[in-house]
Amino acid sequence: MSKLKLQFLIPVIGAGIILVGGIATYLYLKSGPSGGIADATASAKLVPDDAMMATYIATDSTVWSKLEQFGTPEAQKIIASGLKSFNDNLSSDNSISYEQDLKPWVGGVMVAVLPPQKNQPVQDSPSASGEPNILMVVGIKDKVQALNFANKLKQQKDVKSTEIDYKGQKIQETKSTTNSTYSTILNDRVLFSASQNAVQQAIDTSKGEPSFLSKSGASQVMGNNLNLENTLAQIYVPDYPGMVKNLIANNQQTRLPAQTLEQLKQVKSVVAGIGVDDSGLRMKANANLDSQLVKYHYEKTNGKVLSQLPQNTIALISGGGINKWWTAFVEQAKDAPELNVILQQARGQLKSVDLDLDQDIFGWMDGEFGIAAIPVEEGLLKQVGFGGAFLFHTSDRKTAEATLSKLDNLAKAQSIQIAQKDINGKIITEWQIPGQGALLAHSWLDNNTALLALGSPIAEILSDKSFQPLNSNETFQGISATLPKENGGYLYIDMEKAIPFVNRFSPPTSETTAILNSIRGIGVTATSPNKSLTQMEMLLALKPKE
Repeated sequence: MSKLKLQFLIPVIGAGIILVGGIATYLYLKSGPSGGIADATASAKLVPDDAMMATYIATDSTVWSKLEQFGTPEAQKIIASGLKSFNDNLSSDNSISYEQDLKPWVGGVMVAVLPPQKNQPVQDSPSASGEPNILMVVGIKDKVQALNFANKLKQQKDVKSTEIDYKGQKIQETKSTTNSTYSTILNDRVLFSASQNAVQQAIDTSKGEPSFLSKSGASQVMGNNLNLENTLAQIYVPDYPGMVKNLIANNQQTRLPAQTLEQLKQVKSVVAGIGVDDSGLRMKANANLDSQLVKYHYEKTNGKVLSQLPQNTIALISGGGINKWWTAFVEQAKDAPELNVILQQARGQLKSVDLDLDQDIFGWMDGEFGIAAIPVEEGLLKQVGFGGAFLFHTSDRKTAEATLSKLDNLAKAQSIQIAQKDINGKIITEWQIPGQGALLAHSWLDNNTALLALGSPIAEILSDKSFQPLNSNETFQGISATLPKENGGYLYIDMEKAIPFVNRFSPPTSETTAILNSIRGIGVTATSPNKSLTQMEMLLALKPKE
């Protein structure tokens, strides 16, 4: 697909690839054609059952127009410029316009990934190199407009079309000097691919051969209601381990150990989607699991760490039960020689300094945890601008204290000065670098919350508790309020606070900066109602249009 020039993908059904590559950007400011997500099932009936995955892109203008309520003026100027460039490149002579030629007739678009065909002729690329075949199913909402577009394309120079008969169905072959595309019309849909075999398979499917919808697990993922508002697109993977295995089998450069492939069987199928609502862009994904193979089950957290971190927190990762994660990893490592070697080496290195990796490091981390980036304006990390806070809730304070004591002794052996200070009755132990300040500090925020702080004065701030907590932050509240309350933790980024650090350490282009400035923040949660299902939800919170 990557070798095909855009102007040779347009004939008859070229709108499909145009939609996949550019409709999301184009429709940011412009309304699009109808074609809701509910139409995906009908398109799936034309996709062969050996398809590994399928994506359906809705083209309903009422759905895409919701994006118009977001974006800074700078971002909209950049997108408008991109739209003009996109429209100018639809054809070699600028005679094709999305607004006039494609929008009137194009409905929803399904993109299916089929495995390469065995003994496939070289000219039937791209699969001659082992790459998957791409089949596109494009809805036709207005056949008259579609016919007008087809007639217009026949007038394009550099385009040569011939007809091929396959079981009574006409296939249009469109040739350039180096490439060919194949298309056919089935009822109210146009199908096309760079592979003639893929189109022929689709014709067979329309005549009764098994379809993607009849594939084991497909009806489940396609019927899975993600409860998204204004769904823009959804992805369906009915056989996740089979897809990975198939892709790897056809890629000589990628090889995974048998143990890793076995672990992939924990995930049976996946469905994911993206939509737009009043908060911004929202993505949801459901992974159906094999409960007999799952080693770890997500547990909900109480969110206490959110009240133990300051309002100006830049970014956060929270969760719970690190010790259970570790136990599951150790169990899996038994069947993976490479992982087991690394595990044993790590255990040996820590044992040499009187630390037990399983008990002293991970064993006591049995509660909620939070890892946060917090701004600092003094101390050793002043030039960096932020430090780190690591909070661990534990029911085994005795082991945790013993571990911290061992770490202090190791630091002393490396000529690091250990000092203590009292903040409101809380003892803070610091690892100090002479003339530079504290590199690391640890203390107890309460009876069961251990704090490790990278850089000062983070330990003092969190121990003093005079700050406003993170869960009172307006941006965090706005994001978390729309995410599931009972969850296994958060990934959170306050984009407005993070941008200065992005600019400092990896200066983006002016275009990227404008897009980032349109984002308020990012929030992600994961939940697991039972051992057979894991759900993920992400919100890209966007700023309202100015």
